[in-house]
Amino acid sequence: MGMKTRARRLVMILGVTAASVHLHAQVSLGTVVDLAQRKSLEVKLAAADLDKANAALAQTTDAYIPNLTIGSTVGYSHGFPTGQPSVGSVTMQSLVLSFSQRQYTKAARAGVEAATLGLKSAKEQVALDASSAYIELDTVNREMEAARQQEDFTSRLVQIEQQRTDAGVDPQSELLQAKLAVAEIRLKRIHLETRAATLAKQLSTLTGMPPGTITPDHASIPEIPAVKAEEGVRLLAGTEAANAAARSKQFQARGDDLLWHRPQIAFGAVYNYDSNELNSYSTYYNNFTPNNISFGLQIQIPFFDFGLRAKGKESAADALRATVEAEQAQRQNELQIAQLTGSLRELDALAEIASLKQQIAGAQLQTVLAQLELGNGAGSGPGASPQLTPKAEQLARIEERQRLEDAMDAGFDLAKARLVLLRALGHMEDWLNELHGK
Repeated sequence: MGMKTRARRLVMILGVTAASVHLHAQVSLGTVVDLAQRKSLEVKLAAADLDKANAALAQTTDAYIPNLTIGSTVGYSHGFPTGQPSVGSVTMQSLVLSFSQRQYTKAARAGVEAATLGLKSAKEQVALDASSAYIELDTVNREMEAARQQEDFTSRLVQIEQQRTDAGVDPQSELLQAKLAVAEIRLKRIHLETRAATLAKQLSTLTGMPPGTITPDHASIPEIPAVKAEEGVRLLAGTEAANAAARSKQFQARGDDLLWHRPQIAFGAVYNYDSNELNSYSTYYNNFTPNNISFGLQIQIPFFDFGLRAKGKESAADALRATVEAEQAQRQNELQIAQLTGSLRELDALAEIASLKQQIAGAQLQTVLAQLELGNGAGSGPGASPQLTPKAEQLARIEERQRLEDAMDAGFDLAKARLVLLRALGHMEDWLNELHGK
């Protein structure tokens, strides 16, 4: 075998090994959240809104900085000249005094604040979506493992029932019940596999990673604190963004209102280099000079402008609507907090019940295993309890796995509700900081 052939095979083996490692590598929750925030279209849109708001703020403040424009209006004219024979011109102008511009600047600053909070809200929502999908996929994977074990136990139960039915110990219905249990558990496993595939696709869409390459790392999931509304409610980033947007509209409305009944002063300067080569200016105008300059202040005092007045009323209506929308968002968040608080009490109780049932099933399984190994100690006399059979062992194992799956389901529902409440209470950032530090 040639050296080149061996080298190719070695590269192929290494490539397959690397792909296999990559395929089954565990990805932490913090990494998934970071990737999702970078990939999210909502976050990108919010970032674009922030860039736009910063540009709008710069535009309002730059109005006081003189601009400089260079141009030319060279053209031929015959007879009496109809325009200025400017070969080159330099124009400079800027705003000197405007009562409205101050309000527009305040509106732009509030707009930047709203966009910043909107970006934060978008990142928190993406983190919530990615975390919920990641934790659910971790739960479903662990449930699938329990379901596979449960399926093995039911298959063993069918074999035992077949033997007992053939021996005339159990009726045919017991065998059919065991087969029904196998079919039901198989259906449940298929449902879990379908759900896992859907979650994997969802995480792939959120993060941009290939489907199936994200294997949750259970150890990377920090404990979700049981925060209550009484412990302190912070304004949600989205609600704060709505309030800031409302303030921006209010400042805009004030600026438009001042525009139609307050004076405005602007500065302007113009330099022209004129030429008499392509026209007959010197024939009609005496003392023609090529260099000309003018500068001064332009003062505007609105006296009769119903258009500006109507614009002020329109802006005031927009400001009122934005204020009402901000109040509505705050009320909806308060209602969501109240609903989540009530649901959490129920989910907490359900999770506790499911955990206790799982512990009881585990203890009963240990009892059955002990009796199968050592006997039940009841003897063989009249009235003694019958000795347990392998059938009892499989039934106990099936029950224990079922209770474990129920406990995991209840735990996930509780964790998801706690995450949503964290975001509603404005504590999502604290949990994200803990997540990144884990």
